[in-house]
Amino acid sequence: MPDITRRHALGAAAALAVTVGAPLTAAVADDHGGHQDPEGPQAFDEVYRGRRIQGHATDGGGHHHGAGYAVLVDGTELHVMRNADGSWISVVSHYSPVPTPRAAARAAVDELQGARLVPFN
Repeated sequence: MPDITRRHALGAAAALAVTVGAPLTAAVADDHGGHQDPEGPQAFDEVYRGRRIQGHATDGGGHHHGAGYAVLVDGTELHVMRNADGSWISVVSHYSPVPTPRAAARAAVDELQGARLVPFN
């Protein structure tokens, strides 16, 4: 049997990582809302941790990137965007995708820690 070189060992390790990692990546995508509701996200209006959060479908105006959905925190629009995998992010919690706009509003309230949301212009 020929001696194994560092190049062969690294190549084998990379192939193993891709083989093992692919199912894990698919599982994570499913946890983040991989299925899309054909009717779109549901409207909501609630008080979360003392802050009023609202969400509803829009006709496309404002900062909606074609999603057609607006989220408000205490009456101020929270810029949200839907990712290709169906998950949602906001300008406040941009690197933490969540499955719904309601979850994005709640994550923003958590991140704001009582601070006022400043309008996104």
